[in-house]
Amino acid sequence: MKFDLLTTFLEVSRTLHFRIASENLFITQSAVSARIKLLEDDLGVLLFDRSHKHLKLTREGHRLIKHANELLFMWQKTKHDVGIAEHDSMQLAIGSMMSIWDIVLQGWLQKIHRNLDGVSLFTNTYSPGELRKNVVSRAVDIAFLFEPPFVEDLVTEKVATVPLHLVTTDADYAEGNDLEHYVMVDYGESVNTKHMREFQDAPPAKHFMSQPRIALNYILQAGGSAHLPRQMTFEHVAANKLFVVESAPVYNREIFAVYLAKSQKTEIIKQAIGLFPYLSV
Repeated sequence: MKFDLLTTFLEVSRTLHFRIASENLFITQSAVSARIKLLEDDLGVLLFDRSHKHLKLTREGHRLIKHANELLFMWQKTKHDVGIAEHDSMQLAIGSMMSIWDIVLQGWLQKIHRNLDGVSLFTNTYSPGELRKNVVSRAVDIAFLFEPPFVEDLVTEKVATVPLHLVTTDADYAEGNDLEHYVMVDYGESVNTKHMREFQDAPPAKHFMSQPRIALNYILQAGGSAHLPRQMTFEHVAANKLFVVESAPVYNREIFAVYLAKSQKTEIIKQAIGLFPYLSV
């Protein structure tokens, strides 16, 4: 199967418009139509319903989106792996939840770059379910999660414990139980449950955000409060743009590295994980 057909399908599925897709892909509209037709003929199904005024995905089209993304990712990973082979490097595929990248992994990647000369990095962001599946299928060498899976073939190591402090843009903020304009950040089920229990009498959160970096930027601009990692807010606290609510509970969020027990890259995986210098950040 030609990967340009999948790329074209994903662009049309995103825009639901052949002309706009052709402009985004820098090809003619007739080329887009031809590629979609070739893909439909190859699969033996219709991917788009053309009977209405506006283009719609068929049930089969919806099902193809996930597989198309996975196939294109694996193709990119394969090209990268084969390309670095001639330079005698080893590819290390790193997968993580988006929020964990911001908390601990950015600096860790720099340490790999400085200390492991023969390693070429390939990174991506996934949901927890996708991370577990991709480690088992060897698409990802090391996965980082808040809640590790209990699977016999996987090794789990705790790499960090991250304190989450309640910070606010209001210098006169008195008590931690007054959560007006509070932004709820998704740190996983255990932290969410603790927060709901300890602040059950407080107003509901104004916003819910999946990434601490987005929540930080939001409250700096719009005002409000959120539980955020200390290292992410340190400079803003020092500049009196954020204030730590000392009376509020501090949540600890553990981060785990997960990898395949019988991976051929076990030695380099252990070296990479060993670059985490301490457990509390």
